[in-house]
Amino acid sequence: MPSYEPEGFEVEAGGRLLAGESQGEGPAMVLCHGLSATRRYVVHGSKHLPRHGYRLITYDARGHGESDPAPPYEYEGLAEDLDRVLDATGARDGEGTILGGHSMGCHTVARRALQDPEGIRALILIGPVFTGAADDDSRWDERADALESGGPEAFGEVVAQGSANEAVWEATYRLARDRARLHRHPEAVAQALREVPRSMPFDSIEELARIDVPVLVVGSHDEFDPGHPHAAAVRWAELIDGAELIVEEPGKRPLAWQGGQLSREIDAFLGRHGLAAE
Repeated sequence: MPSYEPEGFEVEAGGRLLAGESQGEGPAMVLCHGLSATRRYVVHGSKHLPRHGYRLITYDARGHGESDPAPPYEYEGLAEDLDRVLDATGARDGEGTILGGHSMGCHTVARRALQDPEGIRALILIGPVFTGAADDDSRWDERADALESGGPEAFGEVVAQGSANEAVWEATYRLARDRARLHRHPEAVAQALREVPRSMPFDSIEELARIDVPVLVVGSHDEFDPGHPHAAAVRWAELIDGAELIVEEPGKRPLAWQGGQLSREIDAFLGRHGLAAE
């Protein structure tokens, strides 16, 4: 019986180390997390994908989680790190790789697919934000300041401010606080908060029309997650020919916050395209 427990690895990246883990055996699926999160926050510990025949590979982006700081924090470097992980883990071997990511990770894998689509079997694009311009909103500086001066609790409060109601505030606060507690280098995450949103993942959103593999776009309603606008997910799905768009039921927590359900949706999508693991 294969082991579904994570096996850690480290990848050398320009003199610094990226920390990651691999679970299961079968077709490789590499999932990239979002800004200020860690590798735990894509499928949130769900083992559904490795138990259903996939080799699930996740890693902490530069400066996040257990990975070393590596400024600057922009999409060119993030995409280079993804390539290093693909090479070091053998994820390119066999029939190719399924790539996915949330928010910053979504933008990173989309950039990778546009630059070099060879060997990509499918894309899982969760919580896209980019619609054609860098994001220079001051909220990123406020979040960075809170993390530096007040730690995870202050960071969680700033992320949750403006929530639609108390239940949304509590869920958002807890998620932001808990993931902030996992960073070995919070000062690096603060720098990333200031730099990544102001970096362009690619030049024009219309470039997405060049993607020619099966694509699942995972959106969310704005009540819980206004930082990942529903309209952005709709636009990405419209531009990518044949892309499927899924969103949680109104009033429910976003699929991006539900690792088990998200994993089942990914598995079902791959099955519909003849890409399910044996």
